[in-house]
Amino acid sequence: MLKNKLTELLKIEFPIIQAPMAGGITTSRLVAEVANAGGLGMIGAGYMTPSQIRDQIREIKRLTSNPFGINLFIPNKFTCSEKEVKSAAALLQPIREQLNLPPDDGVDIPTSNHLFETFTEQIKVIIEEKVPVCSFTFGVPSLELINELKHHTILLIGTATTVKEAIEIEKLGMDMVVVQGSEAGGHRGNFSSNNQESLIGLMSLIPQVADHVSIPVIAAGGIMDGRGIMASLCLGAKGVQMGTAFLTCIESGAPNIHKDAILQSHEDQIVLTRSFSGKEARGIKNKFISEMQKHEESLPDFPVQNSLTQHIRKASVSQNNPDYMSLWSGQSPRLARNLTVEAFMKSVIAEAKEIGKF
Repeated sequence: MLKNKLTELLKIEFPIIQAPMAGGITTSRLVAEVANAGGLGMIGAGYMTPSQIRDQIREIKRLTSNPFGINLFIPNKFTCSEKEVKSAAALLQPIREQLNLPPDDGVDIPTSNHLFETFTEQIKVIIEEKVPVCSFTFGVPSLELINELKHHTILLIGTATTVKEAIEIEKLGMDMVVVQGSEAGGHRGNFSSNNQESLIGLMSLIPQVADHVSIPVIAAGGIMDGRGIMASLCLGAKGVQMGTAFLTCIESGAPNIHKDAILQSHEDQIVLTRSFSGKEARGIKNKFISEMQKHEESLPDFPVQNSLTQHIRKASVSQNNPDYMSLWSGQSPRLARNLTVEAFMKSVIAEAKEIGKF
């Protein structure tokens, strides 16, 4: 049951993909160790410059000869008035003071054009470095780009939160689809539905998507062990994508304070918020989320709010202060383990195979 069309396409031993978590979590060691253990390691390149991407791809190639992949954010056009930015900055000012940050450090708000240019350069590097797998979040690439990547024999994975989004991904000619249940940690990957419509639980989402698309379905959201893997496969998925489970691994680049917060959290502490980035994301409720909750509707959209809170999040990490960090986590923190990737992979595979015997 652990060998199928997905493992064949991706040239991996087990149908386990390490989620491409942006922001420094997917270190070269993490990606390479997952690949060496028979899964698919993924670089979370959403916030990386093209040169950073090139450097990391080359570093991973030195650490493993097995396939690995990369994930990019699809840039979307956005508008934001100076008044909105000033209003959001004023709300953040008391927090900046608590963290001893200067009142105005000249936050650089990206433009839509800049994001599109960066995306184009990121794609160019991926083609040049011959990365075998590329996934996308926050939207779908153009048909022209899909055809170009396919011309270079790169396997393409879309991210969907509804059946409608999954069907669109298949129609565009992408090779696989990650179905992201509402349990998933970090940012929501919805692109054609609003936030409320996209909050479908994974166990409901998998079979409905599997019934409507013929490309392999990859389940994501709250999967932490062999039980989650086998449940997903039984419902029609061909593989799983695990984020929080790998975030707490030794090789992950997440700060120890983030790992510890997950390892000590309970399921009822995990909430959805757009306070940090302007886009719905799931994480552990902390002081920042509590204080910003009443202002959420008025905050600028992603990536503007993300830029405004960037220095707050960095200062919080450097000061070892969990109050103002984005502590992203899925809904199953009680199942998190602090192991090496090798030990974790061996453990979940053994669990899955034991269940598969019945």
